[in-house]
Amino acid sequence: MMHITRRHFVGGAGLAALAVQFPSLALARQGSFIDLVAGPSQQAIFQPDGPASDLWTYNGSAPGPEIRVRRDERVRVRLANNLEEPTSLHWHGIRIDNAMDGVAGLTQEPIEPGESFEYDFVAPDAGTYWYHAHNKSWNQVARGLYGPLIVDEDEVPFDRAHDLTLVIDDWRLAGEGTLDVASLGSLMDWSHDGRLGNWLTVNGRAMPVNMLNAGEPYRLRLINASNARILEIDPNRFDAKVIAYDGQALPEPVRLTYAPLMVGPAQRVDLLIVPQAGSDFVIEELSGDTPFAFAGFEVRGETADGPGVPSLPVNDLPEPELAGARTVRVEMTGGAMGNIGRVTYNGKVLEGSDFRDTGQVWAFNGIANLPETPLYSAQRGETIVIETVNNTAFVHAMHVHGHHFRVIERSGSEIDVGQPWRDTFLVGPQQTTRIAFVADNPGKWLYHCHMLEHAAGGMNTWFEVT
Repeated sequence: MMHITRRHFVGGAGLAALAVQFPSLALARQGSFIDLVAGPSQQAIFQPDGPASDLWTYNGSAPGPEIRVRRDERVRVRLANNLEEPTSLHWHGIRIDNAMDGVAGLTQEPIEPGESFEYDFVAPDAGTYWYHAHNKSWNQVARGLYGPLIVDEDEVPFDRAHDLTLVIDDWRLAGEGTLDVASLGSLMDWSHDGRLGNWLTVNGRAMPVNMLNAGEPYRLRLINASNARILEIDPNRFDAKVIAYDGQALPEPVRLTYAPLMVGPAQRVDLLIVPQAGSDFVIEELSGDTPFAFAGFEVRGETADGPGVPSLPVNDLPEPELAGARTVRVEMTGGAMGNIGRVTYNGKVLEGSDFRDTGQVWAFNGIANLPETPLYSAQRGETIVIETVNNTAFVHAMHVHGHHFRVIERSGSEIDVGQPWRDTFLVGPQQTTRIAFVADNPGKWLYHCHMLEHAAGGMNTWFEVT
């Protein structure tokens, strides 16, 4: 990864503010549809005046437009497919009607080139969410098909000037600074960490700077749209507190007692910051040998008694009842440096070159990719505990569709105080993690690794709520 130092941010010359990086689409009150068009476009990634990459985007930019609604508001989006291959659109983190979840091959047929699909659902929970392609996601998300979905509270706690969305992506750039399309689909990526990039952007721009007013509270919504990169940040370096995970507000702001905070692919974290005069700062990715600054903030004015810090209302989610809960075990195998064992794919036991030929190099309970029968079938209202056993050499980001859960146990590691609600969790090599949730949303729901190459390579299963 290329490294940028703090001096690149001083003065902010030639860099744009985060607040203007993408438009926001408000819903029409007459019930009409918002139009999104998935198609090819060109956009500079390395530097604003650098060479343009051939991307696939929504409405001509990556990320796509911010869709912003109120809690319990109906969302109507018409997606037109101008791509060269089928696509679909998933609304990540929304407890959605199953038919609108956007999983090609499970909840809908993929949208063919030249066709369109109308998504129509209610957004029941306030918070930070996002939308992204869900057919050949390893290819389509890597090319730029994603965008933020913000669901405002009934009474908005932060005005728009103090509510900043940061969609973070890492891109794999070739030597000239353009997207390395040729490396998409590499079996090396699929069987290792997934597709890791060498350049970070925020809202489609490299190293932007935002201006903040001293003494005023801000909400920073961080969305990790990377295919596979786990962002490691330290909010304490810039005196920030966590106020929400994966769209779900905490009862009160929390100052972390550990570092770094790991934000996996598809995860979100909302931060509260009240900057003080003269306290310019950057947010850095800390996982490499040298910190990599990917967003800068300049603080203007003198610190004074600003407005009070708003509080976030907590969404009303059904609490799991662990007494008598059903436990479902998922054993993860495969990948490089791991024992994949006996694997069945599309009803056939894979042998020898089959793994290379099919790309199926991971498995859940010995099955690669979507089986014909569900992992389990739950009665509506039943509490389910999923015990995920990672018998591989890599970290995985596990996502439950249609529900939020609490992490109740993690071997060899403490769990977060208060067991905050999540929709995606990280499980380390040789680690076992147990999550609990109420299966209250009827339909067929995906459970998969959000390292998108891992999902394509076998880490997909599904469950049913009846």
